[in-house]
Formats: sequence, C-alpha cells, structure tokens
Amino acid sequence: MKNESIIIADDHPLLLKGLSDFLIEKGYNVVGSGTNGREAFNLINKLKPDIAILDIQMPFMSGLEIARKCNNNGIETKIILITFHKEKQLYNEANDLNIYGYILKEFALEEIENCLKSVAEGNPFFSPKISDVLGSNSKKNNVLDVLTPSEKKILKLIAMDKTNKDIASLLFISYRTVEKHRSNIISKLNLEHKTNSLLIWAKEHQENLQ
Repeated sequence: MKNESIIIADDHPLLLKGLSDFLIEKGYNVVGSGTNGREAFNLINKLKPDIAILDIQMPFMSGLEIARKCNNNGIETKIILITFHKEKQLYNEANDLNIYGYILKEFALEEIENCLKSVAEGNPFFSPKISDVLGSNSKKNNVLDVLTPSEKKILKLIAMDKTNKDIASLLFISYRTVEKHRSNIISKLNLEHKTNSLLIWAKEHQENLQ
C-alpha cells in the first residue's frame, strides 16, 4: 500500500513540509510537491501519481478545480483534499466530484494514514471530524424550526437584500406587517435589536433558507 505514488500541494510552506516529512518518515512514496494549484496540476499531469493530497484553496487553481480538470481529462489520480474550511457547500462539492478523501487540516496528521489506507483500497475516506462539524452545524440550523413559513420567507428575502418596502410589495402585505414579522423573528432568534443584526444573521445562514 505504501508503494503508491503520492504528490502533495499546499500554499502554506510549513504545512507542506510538515505533511511531506511525516509521510516520508512513515515510508510513503512521495514523488513530488507543489506550492500552488498550477504546480499541483502540472505534477499530476506529468507524473500521473496514484494519489494527490491537495489543499482545497491555493493560488491559480483550487483543489476542487484540479479535481474537476482531472475528471474532464480522464486522469485517474485519486484526490484527497485537506482544508481549514468547514462549509457544507465545499463538502458537498467534493462529494459531487467523487473526491476520494476529505480531511480537516487540524486533524491531518492524525487521520492521513487511515485516509491513505482507505483510498489505496479504493474506498473514499471522509473524515469523521468533518461529519461531527457538519452535524453540529445542522443542530444549530434547527433554530429555524421556531419560525413560521411566512417568517422564513421574509428571512430569505432579507438575505437577498430586499427592503421592508420590497418585501411588502412582493408578498402583498402591508409595510407594518413586515415590520411586525421582523420584530418577531429577531425575538425568536434571540438577536440584538440593532441595525442590520437580522440582515447579518440572514446572510450567514442563507444556504439554510433555500
């Protein structure tokens, strides 16, 4: 399993060196490393490694863009993404691109060997740590359950930068009714009655209002 060729790419030199040194010390076959997305894709294209461990966000090309290019060009290198980011959207994108591995950077050294073993056997490895994070996020999202359908609709429009006047017109209700709904939403979400506090909250939770 450790004979499989591996390239690594990360735009943080210390993290790149740390992971590379760790894998070499453990006897893995690291055949190349890059500091940005362009270097990473060129290495994959040239060396056709069995596995590429890529930072999800790098200059010139992201890990996701590299995975997409590999798919489009029929390159069979198995992509493992490492990331500081815990957004559900990125996780879902990785899933859609048939990424083989997805782990959080803070747990990379802890999980990378299990990940490589799984990937070498042809089994995707999605870190239990990211599942925990997404699970805790979804629990937070349950706060939306306290809102009525009308309030959710108004919150979605607020996230789209609609004014009270716009919302009243779009939903065929009075301006004062919109104000009342806003006040109720703020109370239910335990937000401070400050200018833009509801707009900021709506923007932060926009993907859950779809």
